[in-house]
Order: sequence, then C-alpha cells, then structure tokens
Amino acid sequence: MSLKFETRGAWSATFAYLNRQNSDRALAVLEKYGPIGVSALRSVTPVDSSATAAAWTYEVKKGGGKFSIHWSNTNEVAGMPIVMMLQYGHGTGTGGYVAGRDFINPAIRPIFDQMVADAMREVTR
Repeated sequence: MSLKFETRGAWSATFAYLNRQNSDRALAVLEKYGPIGVSALRSVTPVDSSATAAAWTYEVKKGGGKFSIHWSNTNEVAGMPIVMMLQYGHGTGTGGYVAGRDFINPAIRPIFDQMVADAMREVTR
C-alpha cells in the first residue's frame, strides 16, 4: 500500500500561522515567569530599608524574531544602582570596601531552568 500527497500553491500562510502560534506560546511562558522572578529576587535581596527589595521589575520584549525577559532594579542613590553595589561590592566614603554577595544568580538560576523547560514543552507541543 502506498500513500501519495500532492500540493499546489504556497505554504507561506500556513507557516506564518504556525509561527504565530509558537510565538504566542513562547511569549506566554515569559510573561508567566516575570512575576515569579521578581518575587524570587525580592525574597533574597539584602534588606536595610526594603527599598531595594521592593524595586524589582520585569519587562518581556519581542523583536527581530526573538523573545527576552529583563529583570531590573530601579533603586539608585546618587545615580548608583544599589543592587549592583550589593551584588559586586563597593567602596566606602572613608576608603574602605564592602564586599559584594552573589544573591542574584542563585535566586534566578532555577527560574531560568524551569522557564527553558516550559518554553521547550510549549514550542514543541
């Protein structure tokens, strides 16, 4: 027994539809993990006044056929992002140095892992 298919015309509309479906799924995965990442980062940010912990935000971007998620922290003093000073360390006004503490990477790494797994599951569905 044999089976034969013949097609005529272009498949561009079909491929465009399928790409839109995958794009919507990928975007949904990133939107799901934005608040999860903010929550994780807030929970591990060293707290003095809680202003830095409360200043975490996220943005999902789509452009050029790519998707990205950006977490950022808006708390600054004199133009310096406080979260970077906490993460990497900083000098003091009296000539001393305060060592940084890597709190961002350990908090966000498991979220990246789960996000990648979910995105792959959605796109290959």
